[in-house]
Amino acid sequence: EIMRGELGTDITLTVYRPATQKSFDVTVTRGSIPFFSVRTIIDDGDIGYIRINRFLGSTGESLEKELAKLDEEAAEADVELIGYILDLRNNPGGNLSQSIRVADAFLEEGEIVSVRNRNSEDDASYFAKQGDFINGKPLVVLINGGSASASEIVAGALQDHRRAILLGTPTFGKGSVQTLIGLGEDGGLRLTTARYFTPSGESIQAKGIEPDILVELARLEPLEGYGSENFRYERDLNNALDDGDEATEDAAETGNDADGEEATTDGAEGSGEDASGADEGAQDGAGEGAGE
Repeated sequence: EIMRGELGTDITLTVYRPATQKSFDVTVTRGSIPFFSVRTIIDDGDIGYIRINRFLGSTGESLEKELAKLDEEAAEADVELIGYILDLRNNPGGNLSQSIRVADAFLEEGEIVSVRNRNSEDDASYFAKQGDFINGKPLVVLINGGSASASEIVAGALQDHRRAILLGTPTFGKGSVQTLIGLGEDGGLRLTTARYFTPSGESIQAKGIEPDILVELARLEPLEGYGSENFRYERDLNNALDDGDEATEDAAETGNDADGEEATTDGAEGSGEDASGADEGAQDGAGEGAGE
């Protein structure tokens, strides 16, 4: 809070370095910090590299603009892009509708994800519209244990439709929808109301998405506290939901007797915000904050 202030004004920070036991001052100017969820470059001369670090409300539109920019840069350099890399590593998720739009950018048709509630009448499926922004060119998706929720929706859809090769390590395994129910001015109740399923009908919850090609992080001597034994997945969290195979069958039988239609409807629509769920668990596991 102390660092916040009027744009254009200066603030002096005192930095202390334990190694030298010395302090020094640094003056910085306050300004707005734009946050870009999509970045692209042309790598190796003819590969389009796309990095999405979180699914914000503008991510789908930003992706489409960045893909167009890649084409322009390739044309200016007189090269033809032969394939693309979509990097979703350490992406903790975000907006559901934007994850659908991102997956749709690479698919011509077919289901992207389905959301199943306790009451089957509130279930919803989302499908791709015709049009592949990279015209069917080869696509590799990079994933790891920090790829969660909305990231897993994109990776799962592209894998199930055999549109991309997934490379890396298993994803976080956050396949549930949370609905925020207001409790007046004093707060609210965040309730798990539904689960995500890939086009093949597989639950993401507690399982995650398995890569087609397993590539572990190359680190001979992990830094203290950052080894694989310290990496947390959804299934490692306290009171985590299981993969839901039995729960889904039970829900199908009892769903019509269930109350709470309001919450589940909001969950299917508004889960855009709560697909983020990735949230704290994935961020902690990734050892890298990618917060919104």
